[in-house]
Amino acid sequence: MFENLSDRLEGIYKKLKGRGVLKEADVDEALREIRVALIEADVSLAVIKDFLTPVREKAVGQEVLKSLTPGHQMVKIVNDELTFLIGDEFKDIQFAVKPPTVVLIAGLQGSGKTTTVGKLAKRFKEKGKNCLLVPADVYRPAAIEQLHVLGRDLGVAVFEGAEEKDPIAICKKALDDATEKMSQVVIIDTAGRQQIDEELMDELKCIKETVQPQEVLFVADAMMGQQSAEIAKTFNDAVGIDGVILTKMDGDARGGAALSIKAITGKPIRFIGMGEKLDALEPFHPDRIVSRILGMGDVMSLVEKAEENFEKEEQEALQKKFKANAFTLEDFCDQLKQIQKMGSMEQILGMIPGAGKLKGLKVDNKAFVQIEAIINSMTPKERVKHNIINASRKRRIAQGSGTRVNDINKLLKQFNQMQKMMKKVSRGGGLNLGSLMGGGGFLGR
Repeated sequence: MFENLSDRLEGIYKKLKGRGVLKEADVDEALREIRVALIEADVSLAVIKDFLTPVREKAVGQEVLKSLTPGHQMVKIVNDELTFLIGDEFKDIQFAVKPPTVVLIAGLQGSGKTTTVGKLAKRFKEKGKNCLLVPADVYRPAAIEQLHVLGRDLGVAVFEGAEEKDPIAICKKALDDATEKMSQVVIIDTAGRQQIDEELMDELKCIKETVQPQEVLFVADAMMGQQSAEIAKTFNDAVGIDGVILTKMDGDARGGAALSIKAITGKPIRFIGMGEKLDALEPFHPDRIVSRILGMGDVMSLVEKAEENFEKEEQEALQKKFKANAFTLEDFCDQLKQIQKMGSMEQILGMIPGAGKLKGLKVDNKAFVQIEAIINSMTPKERVKHNIINASRKRRIAQGSGTRVNDINKLLKQFNQMQKMMKKVSRGGGLNLGSLMGGGGFLGR
């Protein structure tokens, strides 16, 4: 996400930070380059203009030009203005004083709307809220069945209204059912649109008037760039929305939609979809997103992801193993499995400050499978005491895992590096990502 924009901005900032004195001409040159970078990111021209005007006003001020670190000051101004551009502080979905809380989901066909309904349901369930999913899309083939499949996978109730063909009637009956069964949250999946359709827009307005939702969230496809922002504005003008969920962010290297939506619609991005899995939904924190764009990482989101996926008791037990030098290959395999739950390694690296230095590193997520196969081919004794793995044992392990002896050597080398690193961490030292990810190891190729 934002890879192209981040790379361009990083190059611009290097030039600025390398200059001891910053002249007005230097500021203008930097702004021209930033403008090109934003155009390449598919940001709306009107948004770019509104963004650059205050940046220039502040950047040519005396406090910047006469600063001891003018380049750093310039970066701070861009950081602050970008944060202002894409939104305020993250605002979670607000629960109604009197249940159920109704969340109405709208969007174009193919934007990932129904999958997003499932992701929200999972998020609510993890917060201890019982949900009812409502299939109000009676037009798309298999739309209702898709929602029922998601409900079964999540263990979440789906309203049974197969005999009803009127979406408005379905929503009204579902709301009555939710009230009777004391459901805490109702999420309504409305019909998607291949394009702006007046008839379906009227239907959406009627549904909104009928159910009086707490939140109306528009699902936008990040891959459509600034066009997504324009479509979101059309929906907001016609129906009224409270926020946007931006999907397919994991596949968007430009970022035009994310940078344009708030300015064009006046509505904030509330969540971003980072993949197809139901846990791939992240709260949209503007300050953290800007930090990622500027290559400064996102430590808070990384910590939150780790807390979600790593049990406290497991981590305490692991810390004891580190200190006692009892960290085994079995533990190594378990940790890799936990890391995979946090997302792709590219996503994780993007949250780590200074990870820009690792841009040349190609992370092979398939390597996890190979590592697991190798460790599973070892005997219990070999997993605990890897030093006993001699040449004949390596040949046996390679044959059993469908790998080469060289692969076994790489894994053992990486594991030894990790052991040393964990010793350092347990003593209060810093985390050396290079030793964990690189060095000819499995994950970095």
